[in-house]
Amino acid sequence: MAVRRRKKNSGLKKLTELSVFMLVVLVSAYLILTFVTQRTMVKGSSMESTLKNGDNIMMDKLSYRIRDIRRGEVICFYSENERETLIKRVIGLPGERVRISGGCIYINDEELTDRIGGLSFAGRAENEVTLSSDEYFVLGDNRGDSIDSRFEEIGNVKRKNILGRAFLLFYPLNRIRIVK
Repeated sequence: MAVRRRKKNSGLKKLTELSVFMLVVLVSAYLILTFVTQRTMVKGSSMESTLKNGDNIMMDKLSYRIRDIRRGEVICFYSENERETLIKRVIGLPGERVRISGGCIYINDEELTDRIGGLSFAGRAENEVTLSSDEYFVLGDNRGDSIDSRFEEIGNVKRKNILGRAFLLFYPLNRIRIVK
């Protein structure tokens, strides 16, 4: 009789351990997906060739709580006028002056050499845009087909509207990579 009871207790103990383990996994996944990362989908061609229409990316929502946003990073944000997630590259940082002239970007009167290339349209940055202490100037990588900080519809992006940093393209599977 004692042997049978021990087997029964052993099975119950394993079931309890498995249940606790599964609960910890589910709670951890929920916390990570709620507070650390978020999935979003790219809409449109404004970030080509870095990101394409329909790409699914993971956004890191934690980094900017512990460090500053850096020039060149791809961010996810809400514009003041739109309530959908937009994705663009950070060009100008708080307190800087941004001007676009002759297809070149100037930050505080120094030419910015970025890997994307020149611009044919300066928009509101033709006469220089001065960013306040909580604003960022963003551009799409497909600069000929991007509504970004050059346009009044987007304008300067306020820090409070930035959701996080695009860090992983995970779908389609043949394009999985870190977003740079």
